[in-house]
Amino acid sequence: MIPAEISADVIGQWVGQHIWPLFRLASFLMVIPIFGTQLVPARVRLGLALLMTILIAPMIPPVPQVEALSADAVVITLQQILIGVGMGFALTALWQLFVIAGQMIAMQMGLGFASMVDPANGVNVPVLSQIYTITITLLFLAMNGHLVAFEVFIESFRTLPIGMEGLGQTGVWELAHRISWMFASAMLLALPAVTAVLIVNISFGVMTRAAPQMNIFALGFPIGLIFGLFAIWVLHANFLPHFDQYTRETFDFMRGLQGQP
Repeated sequence: MIPAEISADVIGQWVGQHIWPLFRLASFLMVIPIFGTQLVPARVRLGLALLMTILIAPMIPPVPQVEALSADAVVITLQQILIGVGMGFALTALWQLFVIAGQMIAMQMGLGFASMVDPANGVNVPVLSQIYTITITLLFLAMNGHLVAFEVFIESFRTLPIGMEGLGQTGVWELAHRISWMFASAMLLALPAVTAVLIVNISFGVMTRAAPQMNIFALGFPIGLIFGLFAIWVLHANFLPHFDQYTRETFDFMRGLQGQP
């Protein structure tokens, strides 16, 4: 039997204590790489969100006591979705950084036509981008990056408690500016290989100017491709420090969204 002192407000408090964290967690899991891709069924992601909600609900601060169908409840729900999607986007930008870098290198060395369907996102990407994606996914899991990502996200329930205030205008602008960081970092990552192939192309341009009878198309593309593959091989030896740096910057950005120093 339900005791008489349990009122509708108490029941609403219990429901809000679990529903709003579930919205934030589910939004985060639907967006982030590895867990949020098409390779993971939606039921698995929802089940994982439910399990994590049950585990962390006793640890989060008390939620506001509002009516379930009021305007305030809708605003709080939208704020939780925005926080989850925003932090998931910050983690997704780390993956897309390497995809863009692979596209830049592939287009410069003549491998842009060699594309395949990315099973995670369902879009065509160059093979080199797919190789980078597989590499950083394995590195991320080997470094227990997924555990750090969940730890940083769960900290948001303490630094950004459930309420009417969410990311705010500053957080939304920081997420928008994160796109420029993604392209700039991808350019820095791809710059050595792009520069090496560009020097080869300039050299063939000078040679063609000196000897117009030389077939630049039959000779330049294979050599440019070989130099591009050589540059990728050289850069791969220094791949882990770059990935470690960008991962740290991503986690620092996720903490910055929460207002942490």
